[in-house]
Amino acid sequence: MNATIPGSGPRRYAVVGTGSRAQMYVDALLTTHADAGTPVAWCDVNGVRMSYYDSLVRAARGDDEPLPRRYGPDDFDTLLAEVKPDGVIVTSPDWTHHRYVVAALERGCDVVVEKPLTTSVEKARSIAAAAAESSAGLVMTFNYRYSPRNSTVKQLILDGAIGEVTSVHFEWVLDTSHGADYFRRWHREKELSGGLLVHKATHHFDLVNWWLDDVPATVFALGGLRFYGAENAKARGLGPRPVRSRDDSDRAADPFALDLAADEKLRQLYLEAEGDDGYVRDQDVFGEGITIEDNLNVLVGYERGAALSYTLNAHSPWEGYRVAFNGTAGRVEIEVVESAHKAPAARDDADRVRRKGTRIVLQRHWEPAVEVPVADSRHGAHGPHGHGGGDGLLLDDVFRGPGDDPLGRPASTVDGFRSIAVGLAGNESLATGQPVRVASLGLPLRADDLRPRTERRP
Repeated sequence: MNATIPGSGPRRYAVVGTGSRAQMYVDALLTTHADAGTPVAWCDVNGVRMSYYDSLVRAARGDDEPLPRRYGPDDFDTLLAEVKPDGVIVTSPDWTHHRYVVAALERGCDVVVEKPLTTSVEKARSIAAAAAESSAGLVMTFNYRYSPRNSTVKQLILDGAIGEVTSVHFEWVLDTSHGADYFRRWHREKELSGGLLVHKATHHFDLVNWWLDDVPATVFALGGLRFYGAENAKARGLGPRPVRSRDDSDRAADPFALDLAADEKLRQLYLEAEGDDGYVRDQDVFGEGITIEDNLNVLVGYERGAALSYTLNAHSPWEGYRVAFNGTAGRVEIEVVESAHKAPAARDDADRVRRKGTRIVLQRHWEPAVEVPVADSRHGAHGPHGHGGGDGLLLDDVFRGPGDDPLGRPASTVDGFRSIAVGLAGNESLATGQPVRVASLGLPLRADDLRPRTERRP
């Protein structure tokens, strides 16, 4: 199969899933990347959300231009047959990715899919089977690779600045705003999201796979729900709380409440759309029914011998990450503070001790430490946007086609499988208490694994 989507255009795209994540792609197709593609169809269970995206099309093109055609999830095959899009952008909820990816690939239609690729081993295998037989492209959108700070680390490793990497320590902390949000939404149910090891950490595992240019081999995980959820709230002495934030009479004083009406985008996409599908976006983070973990520790062994120790915490007072690479010639460390702290709205949220920003430090054996500036020579037409400046560069590669990139930032189909393989193996380890061999999942971990069976090398 073709691992990249050609950049010749403009191409016609169907967008599946018109929630908040779709907007990055739709905005690009309507503005900065309109020369490369255009949205021609929406597919969603919710008509109100599709109307929100219709309003973006009207704002960009005027009232005289035709709007994208609308389809429900059960009519996706009809969409493919009637609209015949060149590509499908899948930004639907995680547990639904496989049905759209498989159907599009079987019809020879290129696919751009948001992370994670899917949420279970069985669904991943169905995608792998379709990908192996399809001539179409399947592109994963790992935008953190494109962040200049992460690219700087990759260049240091490629340059041999610390020799051969022997171990990596990776700590990611989500604050009590961003982290809490996963416990308000459908992500709180592990059956739907795969938990944070799949939904969120797929970004992080992909970064390490890419930094090391290696294949994960063994995974062991520990973790649990330690902060959010009804039982934890009760143990800490929190009193009864409303099932959802809109019913909280003291919402303004509750840092864990979400006011959907106060945010224009959330109001239109979710609050006003509840009548169509009943989806509740502002569930209480200390309510019943949460089945995902908020504290996770993972060990990953790689084929060439390096080891990763990874931690994820979803209730930190600050947000960002620290990664340390130990090598045969030294050590490189990166610390990124994305949010210094979350303060009540009435107070100054400046932090004089923990400051927002990035710091990369390189120290070779028998040499003093030096701070490495963050630089990137390739600026996308979309400019520096979200995810540490990575979104614009990613969109260039997705819609115009990747050019020569010595850092290898465009993610292949196999990269998508490698990243979720770590998370899925971690979930199996959490359930069994045992280390898991990644190969036992039966997922493609090398390009040759995605060749049709008749073409694979013995």
